[in-house]
Amino acid sequence: METRVVYPGKVEGLARAPASKSALQRAIACAALSEGVSTLGGVTLCNDALAALRVAEGLGARVQQPEPGTLVIEGSLRWREAGAAGETLALSCGESGLCMRMYAPIAALGNRTVRLDAEGTLLKRPMHMVAEALAAFGATCACEPGGVPPLTVRGPLKAGSASIDAQGSSQTITGLLIALPLCSGDSALEVRNAVSVGYLDLTRQICARFGVGIEVEDEAGGREGLGGARHLRFHIAGGQRYRAASFDVEGDWSGAAFLAVAAAIAGTDRGLAIEGLDPASEQPDRTILDVLDAAGARIEWRGGLCRVAPGTLKPFEFDATDCPDLFPPLAALAAAIPGVSVIRGVHRLASKESDRAATLQDVYKALGVRIEVDRERDCLSVHGGAIGGGEVDAHGDHRIAMTAAIAALRSAGPVTIRGAECVAKSWPRFFHVLESIRMK
Repeated sequence: METRVVYPGKVEGLARAPASKSALQRAIACAALSEGVSTLGGVTLCNDALAALRVAEGLGARVQQPEPGTLVIEGSLRWREAGAAGETLALSCGESGLCMRMYAPIAALGNRTVRLDAEGTLLKRPMHMVAEALAAFGATCACEPGGVPPLTVRGPLKAGSASIDAQGSSQTITGLLIALPLCSGDSALEVRNAVSVGYLDLTRQICARFGVGIEVEDEAGGREGLGGARHLRFHIAGGQRYRAASFDVEGDWSGAAFLAVAAAIAGTDRGLAIEGLDPASEQPDRTILDVLDAAGARIEWRGGLCRVAPGTLKPFEFDATDCPDLFPPLAALAAAIPGVSVIRGVHRLASKESDRAATLQDVYKALGVRIEVDRERDCLSVHGGAIGGGEVDAHGDHRIAMTAAIAALRSAGPVTIRGAECVAKSWPRFFHVLESIRMK
């Protein structure tokens, strides 16, 4: 177990956001299903991305890394030709929930039985929605008792019509959107209680870059940005083919949120410039800038850089239902602001790498900050103003390790983080980047 000690201090300078692992994993899947050779640029190989690559290779794709930050993927559909007599193909998704939920429908495109294995915290995350979704399109998916991994998937996935309740996660819908265009007939997919809809827009956008079109309309009949729509209807033409493409992976707003909060609570007057971000991204976590603005931080876009600097900070309220990964950085922001800040959408936290509501309570209690969790009101209240030093456990959750590190910048003493190696799940160089912007 790795231990990191983070000391209080100011931050300034320039930092680059890591590649979006959400965009990268989707692009890997599309490239693996494509005819020809695709090139992905701007790549950050975190553990989740490596898991997606392992599964892609297991399904027949050939992957090369000619230089850091670049992947060359030769797609293949040969694995779909394996017959019923073939041995079960076992593939590990590591600890990536997106990898497992996205690849299950893709694996179901063929006749071969595929077992998607899990490691670490993923072994406890719910997967029952995957089984229900695959059954609606003619495939089978068996989970362990309690609806947890591994998943044993058997196709073939068939075109059809289905209505799916997506209240728990949008990730299985992403897998269906990627897989169904390869079926021989057209499909209609109604999604009820949709969450994190921006990630479904991101899926459609990346599929389009690889030559596959997916139509959608919301409950009002709108066909442009889906925004906060909760009821969606996807129309998916069958018989399409993915085509090889060159694709640059955009920066990750989920990771950049920690940098932005660090600048807001511990930045110098010159602030911190963050590069690699798309202000028009479909990633829901880009709303971190809206929260920081409402809380009083100074934000400026100039020359492709997002610059964040402290201001007169004040308590805030924010609904993070569609961007639950913002809870950890927002907890650090709220802890540094005198008064009570309220973050809504707590029900989205139970099935992350840890029960993040309870974990945030535990970690910030060790740092002298009181967090109240009201599950009936679906909110978390942070009583901020003074952060103490201390020792905390990351609970195997990359974003918990990161929130503790950012809070340490405003703490009364050093913060020791046990299990800090878990940041490799999404951002292996997180502590290196943080140290590079922290003034000595």
